[in-house]
Amino acid sequence: MITHTGGCHCGRVRFEVVAPAKLEVSDCNCSVCSKAGYLHLVVPADRFKLLSGRDVLTTYSFNTHTAKHLFCSVCGIKSFYVPRSHPDGFSVNARCLDPGTVEEVSIRPCNGREWEKQYPKGRGDYAQ
Repeated sequence: MITHTGGCHCGRVRFEVVAPAKLEVSDCNCSVCSKAGYLHLVVPADRFKLLSGRDVLTTYSFNTHTAKHLFCSVCGIKSFYVPRSHPDGFSVNARCLDPGTVEEVSIRPCNGREWEKQYPKGRGDYAQ
């Protein structure tokens, strides 16, 4: 495990996430993720740290309102959020990680359009 850093486009939102150098991320086909091109790296809350930008984050939620989609109110980028599948953790957008620490990324599809079938018990596993 190593510490990756990342953030939004304008740089106001910055974070750290502890994860492997070789990442396995999910490409979700739900209505929000597919439009945004979001690649999910889901981690427990204790492996995520917001460094700056809390004051510029805006929250969007829909449907069950369990997921808290956090966007930078300045540049509009969602670099991380609290996912419905892991309301006690965070999903980091792998596309928002800074270069230099990620050695490899493997992408697996996630059927978010049929969320209940994807996560029949209401939640998924965390990334190792």
